[in-house]
Amino acid sequence: MEFKDYYKIMGVARDATQDEIKRVYRQLARKYHPDVSKAPDAEVRFKELGEAYAVLKDLEKRAAYDQLGSNWKAGQDFRPPPDWNAGFEFSGDGAGDAGGGAADFSDFFEALYGRGFAGGGRGRPAFHARGEDHHARVLIDLEDAYTGATRTITLQTPEADAQGRVSMRSHKLNVTIPRGVRAGQHIRLVGQGSPGVGEGKPGDLYLEIGFNPHAHYRVEQRDVYLDLPVAPWEAALGATVKVPTPNGMVELKIPPGSVAGSKLRLKGRGIPGNTPGDFYASLQVALPAADSEAAKTFT
Repeated sequence: MEFKDYYKIMGVARDATQDEIKRVYRQLARKYHPDVSKAPDAEVRFKELGEAYAVLKDLEKRAAYDQLGSNWKAGQDFRPPPDWNAGFEFSGDGAGDAGGGAADFSDFFEALYGRGFAGGGRGRPAFHARGEDHHARVLIDLEDAYTGATRTITLQTPEADAQGRVSMRSHKLNVTIPRGVRAGQHIRLVGQGSPGVGEGKPGDLYLEIGFNPHAHYRVEQRDVYLDLPVAPWEAALGATVKVPTPNGMVELKIPPGSVAGSKLRLKGRGIPGNTPGDFYASLQVALPAADSEAAKTFT
């Protein structure tokens, strides 16, 4: 997938004001509109401009895009960094006057924002309209999914000053993390999206849950995995060892004749739920260090 430099596509500086971006887009959209332009690449340029404008006209999308940094060059092979957009709110607003629908947007756009942000915006009643929903990604500890928790999260909201320059504003929310939440699930905060128009209700904020990287565990759906080092004689002869899990220590029986890579399952010890996940200990046979005369004699 190729990186797209939206600033280069529109021919504006990275610190361009929102008014500049709007003015340049309207000029270029008229120039390259397929019904007007005779240029052979008019349709392609028009679609590229629409995609670039859909990002740069939107304060949330633009701020998140800027977080990728300025070192990327157009056409470079690109994959979004892990959790690149954590803490940002994205409005559910569509392309608006950028024109086109989801089919007009590239794989690069969809990899960053998803198809849900590429469709045309919904119409608004003359005087009253519900506010737009916002979306953000937040990271929690795996242990929070086992016990539930209340956490204060900080979200970044871009806003334009009087000169049209974009700056970031932080705001904090207290969020209840339900027991059993999985990575990829959403928590809905009613009324925390954009304000409504007139007497319209405010939109909602949807928080997509992700897990912070853990020093010991890895997660697949509701199942949790741990690499468990054991001594050669424990694997060969069998043993009962204490194993750490996200909700406490448990005893695990290692059957005789176990080999490296064997997975021992603790049923129902994964992430809680109506059907809880399982906990897997993957045996890693660790050779003892020969750092003493006794150990050298043994080996």
